[in-house]
Order: sequence, then structure tokens, then C-alpha cells
Amino acid sequence: MPREGLVSRPPMRIESAAGDPSEAADVARAAAGDSSAFERLYRRHAARIHSLVRRMVEGEADANEVTQDAFVRAWERLGTFRGESSFGTWLHRLAVNVALNWRKSAARSRRRFDEEATAEDLPGRRDAGAERMDLDQAIGRLPPGARQVFVLHDVEGFRHEEIAELMGVTAGTSKAQLHRARMLLRDHLER
Repeated sequence: MPREGLVSRPPMRIESAAGDPSEAADVARAAAGDSSAFERLYRRHAARIHSLVRRMVEGEADANEVTQDAFVRAWERLGTFRGESSFGTWLHRLAVNVALNWRKSAARSRRRFDEEATAEDLPGRRDAGAERMDLDQAIGRLPPGARQVFVLHDVEGFRHEEIAELMGVTAGTSKAQLHRARMLLRDHLER
């Protein structure tokens, strides 16, 4: 039975690139409007998508919001999934686009005061400069463009040409941002 307001589509034949027939079946059912099948897909992929998004945006609350938005968009656009890659790859790409669009948006409706707090502001902490930062903290201190390129290239494995297309920049800009990110990370981690 088609979702209300949507045009009925012929049944999809989807093969998962990983060969997981249960995922392929859930994708086909979810595309036909089965919310239980989509919930199984969500549970299967939510942690990985949240981890990706958390590295691309500032703050846990923002990461939660963008992750939720990515899954809402996945539900809305599931009918566009052609099965040329695995569902996980498609979802990953969609989440990257949602995170990048979220970062570009100048019309964010709220600012969060808790993101402005620094380690020095927390009670009972020693001088934060004296402690060695871990990689996640160092990545979080990168400027937004450098952080996005670093995460997409070094963490997620995208090529510079793909990053350029996703971010609307040149491959040279992507390479320069990656170099900048690596130098800043080295500086942060050596302290």
C-alpha cells in the first residue's frame, strides 16, 4: 500500500553490496512505506551515522539534530535509492550532505551557550594546556572547513575530487584544507 500523497512505484529489486538479503528486503519494504522496516534500518546504521556527523558538526546536541535530520531525509528520499551501491553507502553520502548543508546554513534558529564553555571554565580541572588532548578534542578545535575536509578525507576515506563536489570547492582547496588541518592537529597534539 503506497504512502499517502505519494505516487505508487513498482516493487524495487535491491541487492545489498554487502550481500545482506535482510537489509535489501528492509530497504524494499521501507521504500513501500513499512515504518518497521525503516526502524530496523535505523537501528542498524544510527551509531555509524551519528559518529560521522559528530565529527562534522560542533556539539553533541547538534550532532543529534543533524543525525535525526539525515534519517528523516532518508525516509523521504528512500524511493530515490536505486541500489547501485549498498544502502549504508547511500545513507552515509546523504548524511554527509545533510551535515554540510547544516554547516552552511546561516539561519540556524538557536545558539547553544554550553558550546561556549571551555575546559578552563569547568570546576576542578587543571590547566587544560598542561594536559594532552585526545584526537577527538583536537579535531573539534579545528576550523569548520579544515575539520570537514579532515573528517571526509582521513576518517571517512573520500577522495579530494569527491570532497570538492560535496563542499562546492576545488580539489586544490580540499588539499589545502587537509594540509592545514593536519598541521593544526599536529600542533594541538604536541602540546
